[in-house]
Amino acid sequence: MQISKKSSIQFVILMGLISLLADVTYEGARSINGPFLAILGASATVVGFVSGFGELLGYGLRFFSGYFADKTHRYWAISIAGYFLNLFAVPALALAGRWEIAAALIIAERVGKAVRTPARDAMLSYATKQMGAGWGFGLHEAMDQIGAMLGPIIVAVVIYFKGGYKTGFAVLLIPAILAMVVLFIARFLYPRPQDLEIKTPEFKTKGLNPRFWIYLFGISLIAAGYADFPLIAYHFKKIGVVSDNLIPIFYAVAMGVDAIAALLFGRIFDKIGISVLVFAVLLSVFFAPFVFLGNFYMALIGAALWGVGMGAQESVMRAAVSELVPSEKRGTAFGMFNAGYGISWFLGSALMGILYDISIPYVIIFSVAAQLASIPFFIAAKGKYKAAI
Repeated sequence: MQISKKSSIQFVILMGLISLLADVTYEGARSINGPFLAILGASATVVGFVSGFGELLGYGLRFFSGYFADKTHRYWAISIAGYFLNLFAVPALALAGRWEIAAALIIAERVGKAVRTPARDAMLSYATKQMGAGWGFGLHEAMDQIGAMLGPIIVAVVIYFKGGYKTGFAVLLIPAILAMVVLFIARFLYPRPQDLEIKTPEFKTKGLNPRFWIYLFGISLIAAGYADFPLIAYHFKKIGVVSDNLIPIFYAVAMGVDAIAALLFGRIFDKIGISVLVFAVLLSVFFAPFVFLGNFYMALIGAALWGVGMGAQESVMRAAVSELVPSEKRGTAFGMFNAGYGISWFLGSALMGILYDISIPYVIIFSVAAQLASIPFFIAAKGKYKAAI
């Protein structure tokens, strides 16, 4: 049974609310993970490795969870299990007394996200077909990033009132519980989200359209050159350009810009396709010199530019994949795509952590070069997607 467009929009908003609360939880934590690891005695190389390895698992394992979701069609069960690990690893950080334990929990949080994301995105893709993939994923990402903005603000308030990092982690138990409650409500209201999609004939081919692989290579270059925020926050603390209580605020600014960029670039994607990423890269490529070389205000601008790139990636990236593949293969496709993205993110993050310990300008050169190198691939990948797995 196919459900109305209104129900599809309601489903996207409901899933956006879950993501909002989830992001309050884990993005609040991610805004201080770098400085927290530093306090516990970790080096920049360790911070870069932990961040990158967490992203590697967070994206790489999505291939397997997505494939499993398509095989079993148990989208809700997989999402619920993933959200549970994703969310409750965060307040557990309040109990960590060594950087090794904190690193394990940070990585566990990313594993939980890997488990639940392909199944969730597959469910979202069914609903967004009726409202435009770019707009639907952009709306979801915008709500997601509102939470990502609120989380760091909450943590910043806690630190400001001398609560400390561990108290900040503990407070994040509240949005974690609320997110799980809303998730169970969504499961009750929409037990079969696949019914939300408009059914149209699908012309299948063997393998993927060559444009998919060109697009993936371009996105992988972006992932490799995009410094993870824990390394940026580590730099802020080490150099002293931003005070401890303001580091989460900088992250909140980035997430607020991310939300606006997701809506804007999502809309533009529905009009012109993947070309919108070229413009996004030309804006965000300057974040590295601003955050790693600038004073307080330049660092703030750099954080905002970092948010521009993240917003474009999170909305357009998923929207393009949903346009490329038939409904019954979307879990697998999202998993496959994210695996490549995550491997690139890990390699880039680990390398930038090593480069940081050698010379900060090396980090900037690598980041800018990798991002600019993606542009020819996005230009080559232009066109309307019609292929399927």
